[in-house]
Amino acid sequence: MPSSRRSFFLVPAFIGLCSLAAGLIFSGDHVKAASTNDEDQLRQSIKAFTKVLDVVDANFADPVKPETAIYKGAIPGMLRTLDPHSNFFDPKDYKDLRTDQSGHYSGVGMMVGPQNDRTIVLAPFAGYPAYKAGLRAGDIILEIDDKKTDGLTVAQIAERLKGTKGTPVQIKVERDGSQPITFNIIRAEIERSTVPDCFFIRPGIAYLDITQFGENTAKEMEEKLAKLPESSVKGLILDLRANPGGLLTEGIDVAGHFLKRGELVVSHSGRTQPRKNFTVRHDGKGVDYPVVVLVNRYSASAAEIVTGALQDHDRAWVLGETTFGKGLVQTVFPMSDNTGLALTTMQYYTPSGRWIQRPYANQSFLDYYYHTNLDQKNTADVKMTDSGRTVYGGGGITPDEKYAPPKYNKFQIEVIRKYATLNFSSKWFAAHNTKLPSGWSPDESLINEFHDFLAKNKVDFTDAEFTENHQWIKDQLKREMYITAFSYEESQRVAIEQDPAVQKGIEALPKAKALLDSAKKQMVMRMNGQEQAAAASIAK
Repeated sequence: MPSSRRSFFLVPAFIGLCSLAAGLIFSGDHVKAASTNDEDQLRQSIKAFTKVLDVVDANFADPVKPETAIYKGAIPGMLRTLDPHSNFFDPKDYKDLRTDQSGHYSGVGMMVGPQNDRTIVLAPFAGYPAYKAGLRAGDIILEIDDKKTDGLTVAQIAERLKGTKGTPVQIKVERDGSQPITFNIIRAEIERSTVPDCFFIRPGIAYLDITQFGENTAKEMEEKLAKLPESSVKGLILDLRANPGGLLTEGIDVAGHFLKRGELVVSHSGRTQPRKNFTVRHDGKGVDYPVVVLVNRYSASAAEIVTGALQDHDRAWVLGETTFGKGLVQTVFPMSDNTGLALTTMQYYTPSGRWIQRPYANQSFLDYYYHTNLDQKNTADVKMTDSGRTVYGGGGITPDEKYAPPKYNKFQIEVIRKYATLNFSSKWFAAHNTKLPSGWSPDESLINEFHDFLAKNKVDFTDAEFTENHQWIKDQLKREMYITAFSYEESQRVAIEQDPAVQKGIEALPKAKALLDSAKKQMVMRMNGQEQAAAASIAK
């Protein structure tokens, strides 16, 4: 999970990812034409649209770019009348979609973000060119290839940092007010795993984080679990929080790892698609230990498919907030000019038969994505899990145990908003060695330095607030300073170990075990009942 500062970008990032990576099936088929009965009406509609476009092109106050009017206006406008998830990708967006699903790109390997109308380095990724060159969290990006970054958005700067593998890029940064530093870097292929964290967080208790479902997610998961090794796992925390979804096939394979051969994972059907069931092809390797799945309101699509399958089969205890509620499948049709159309073609159903899609009519696009009603459900869509527990459709996956993360208080919001820990870390490392001993944690002397730093930089707080938030400050400083002293990846591990939701998940493992044991007993009872019924039938 992201650190406190980075979590402020979570909602807009989720909206962008959900529009890109939302329960997708890539189609190589040609686009089907309209039926004969609809051809006349379609022809008239196209004729009317062409006439409007001609009038606009001839009379609008400024020159009209056809690709903008069509790609950015007409087509997206049409799709928005259908549902919130059908989407059109212009050549750049379509390329980004394929890159996002593949999990790799060429660039320098670092995370950037906005601060005070400038773009800063949030974290270089360990082992990649930016990290090897010595770029640090907090560096302000001034120029890229001798071109100033003033007025550029974060997205525009990120795009300039990308490029063909093996090509050079020059980055000029400002570090803690000192003279600009220039870095000459050779771009490399950057691989960003969709399974970034998999480790034993306690003896025998493993933590596994899946950020989205790309082309190699199931394979990455299998490989990382094997390295633990999985045979030593006595309990697992599966983190699907803020996972926007992705490829349907990868979600099916991930769920199958924890289920038995023949068990249903998901089914889907549509107007032109007959109902199709997806079952587990082989007994999963992770079928014996208890699992707690962490979810929140931004867990969507393929993440909900996995969660719903494990919940319906009583295979995992689900902890957190009610999930997003996306029960629609998009098929991506390649179009001309390197564009693509993600069109909702089917609805999917969890093994119990529930359709979890949240209503989207009569509300704006933003209201749909920024949903606040986490208790929404369709009381007419009542289903049962394998052991007879009641579950509902219509409003996402309701967790077995609700848990909402603690909200930031006034002091914490002020510290995050001012990027105080980032700026302090950048300034501190400008005067100290960037290497810290293994297992390092901030001492009282450093925390007092941070207090003085806040006061000097006009962060609004009282000494009582500082004292009240002492442990939170210590945790935030440790996370932030680990980025420079060790790596972003090590910082994330610290954040996971500190995460109260993860701790709550560990506490819930006995509930997951009880659920698993109960499900096994139910299965034995059913099998015995079937054998007795068969014997009675033969006796007759």
